[in-house]
Amino acid sequence: MKSTLLLFLALISAVCFSQESLSTANGKIIIDIFMNGYKTGDTLKMKSVMHPNMTMQRAYLDKEQQNVLLYTNPANLLKYAATTGQNQEWEEKLTDYVVSSDGNLVHVWTPYEFYTDGKFSHCGANSFTLVYTDDSWKILNLIDSIRIGSCHKE
Repeated sequence: MKSTLLLFLALISAVCFSQESLSTANGKIIIDIFMNGYKTGDTLKMKSVMHPNMTMQRAYLDKEQQNVLLYTNPANLLKYAATTGQNQEWEEKLTDYVVSSDGNLVHVWTPYEFYTDGKFSHCGANSFTLVYTDDSWKILNLIDSIRIGSCHKE
């Protein structure tokens, strides 16, 4: 009887504290809100999916083929989007969305191709880390890579 009661309590606890994982479709929606806000200069849209403590980095090879890791203040990205980004002719095409989820932690991998004035510029991948807060899913970290030359499209 005691073991049945313990099993029942364990199952109830698991149900009460379990959280539905973020689906690929919903992960795509969150990333698209951020990217569309960036493209249009809508910083309120971007902030709606950004965690207040969001961090950002960029990984790339410099001209001497040395690995560089650049840390960026998200406030600078918001300022750029609001003042400069919307006045340029550019497009970042996300070619895929790979979502991996474990409870309140999600990773979304989005390879991309970047075009300026309709011409291919570079490619890379965005790596988003999302966490579930009391409000909703938020982007906690964004790191992207840039490859120039090794992925040129005609």
